[in-house]
Amino acid sequence: MYPVVMGGWTYILTNKPHGVLYIGVTSDLAARMAQHRAGTGSAFCRKYGWTRLVLAEPHAEIVAAIRREKALKAWKRDWKVRLIEAGNPDWSDIFERLV
Repeated sequence: MYPVVMGGWTYILTNKPHGVLYIGVTSDLAARMAQHRAGTGSAFCRKYGWTRLVLAEPHAEIVAAIRREKALKAWKRDWKVRLIEAGNPDWSDIFERLV
């Protein structure tokens, strides 16, 4: 029997354009976003109202997603802003486009 390789996502949330950023990782983006929007996800996100998905990156394996999350968290803020604006210049909520 072969081990099951599970994919994952790294994602960035905010509550408004150019607001404070939250970086997360998950194996099920739709379920995780449902948790964030229902206020049952991260207590940190709930406190600040971060529900706007501004960046989502798919990964073939969850370990790659975890590595990317750690790397993004170490980045300077302007690098993160440039990454978001390269694919989402209006900082719109992209969740509905992904599901």
